[in-house]
Amino acid sequence: MKSVIGIGNALTDMLVNLSNDEVLARYSLAKGSMSLVDGELQNEISKFVAGCPHSLSLGGSAGNTIRAMARLGTRVGFIGKVGEDGTGEFYEQALRNTGVEPFILRSEQRSGKCVSLVSKDGERTLVTHLGAAADLHSSDIDASVFEGYDCLYIEGYLVQDHDLIRSVMRSAKAHGLKVAIDLASFNVVEENRDFLNELVEEYVDILFANEDEARAFTLEEEPVNALQQISRKCELAIVKIGTRGALIKRGDEVIHVGIMAAAKRVDTTGAGDFYAAGFLSALCEGLDLRACGTIGAIAAGKVIEVVGTTFGEEAWQDIFNLRERVRNERYLF
Repeated sequence: MKSVIGIGNALTDMLVNLSNDEVLARYSLAKGSMSLVDGELQNEISKFVAGCPHSLSLGGSAGNTIRAMARLGTRVGFIGKVGEDGTGEFYEQALRNTGVEPFILRSEQRSGKCVSLVSKDGERTLVTHLGAAADLHSSDIDASVFEGYDCLYIEGYLVQDHDLIRSVMRSAKAHGLKVAIDLASFNVVEENRDFLNELVEEYVDILFANEDEARAFTLEEEPVNALQQISRKCELAIVKIGTRGALIKRGDEVIHVGIMAAAKRVDTTGAGDFYAAGFLSALCEGLDLRACGTIGAIAAGKVIEVVGTTFGEEAWQDIFNLRERVRNERYLF
C-alpha cells in the first residue's frame, strides 16, 4: 500500500471560538457531535455566534486527512463535489496547491460549509450544511479514478448516503484497493449501526473509531472489548481512547500507543483526521503498527494546538523531525 484516494464532503470550515456553551443548549446540539442542518438553520446559528472570534479554512473530514497525508509526502487524491462558485474554485485550487490530485465534480447548489463551534475546553461541535457536497452520487464517480491507487479512505459521514458509500466501496474493491473508513461521529454511527456492520463485514479492511464511536458501533462499554469485536470484522482496527492513546489490533497483534502531550489544547477539530493521516502515511511507508500509531499521535497532537487544521512550517518541521526519530525506532511514548 503506497497511495491513498479519499472521498468525502468537500466543505469550507467556519471555526468559531465560544466563550460559553449557550449556543449548544439553545439549539439542542450534543457537545462533540455532528449535526446535518439546512442552510436556514446554519445561518441562524451563525448569526447567534456572530460576535465570537472566527476564521475560515478548508474542511471536511476526509479532506483534512488527505491534505495532511499529502504534506507528509504520500501520493494522494480526493473525490468530492462543490458548487459553481468562488468557494468551489478556491477549494479545488487549494487541493492542487497542497499536492492532492483533485477529482472535483460541480453542482448547481452552493458549496457546502461546516460551522465548527469550539468550546473553551477545545471540544468541537459541528453544524454542517452539505450543499453541493450532498449532491455527490454514485453515478458521478467513474471507476477509472481508482486506477493507480492502493487504498480508498472514506469519512464515516458519507454513510448517511447508503447507495453512494456501498457503490464506491464495491467499485474500489473490484479494482483491488483496500478500503479504510473513519466512523466520524457517534451519533451518525448510532443512526446507521446495522448498515455500518454490513459494510464493514463485506468491504472494510481498516477501521478508525474513537471511544464513543466504537461504543456506539459495538455496544461494548470497554474499548478493549470494542476493539476485539471490530477486529473480527476487518483486517486492522484502531480505537482511539482520548488522553490514554489508542488501541490497535491486526490479527493476533495488539498494541497500545500513548499520546503526544500537546503544548496547549486549543481546538480538537481535525484531531481524528490528522491521526488517520499520520497512521496511514506511515502504513504506506511500510512501518510497523507501533510506528504508525506513534506518527498518528504526533500529527493529532500538533493539530489540537491550533484553531482549525492549518498550521505553519515550524509545526510541520516539528512533525517531520519527530517522525524521523520514530522511523529510526526511537519511540517517543
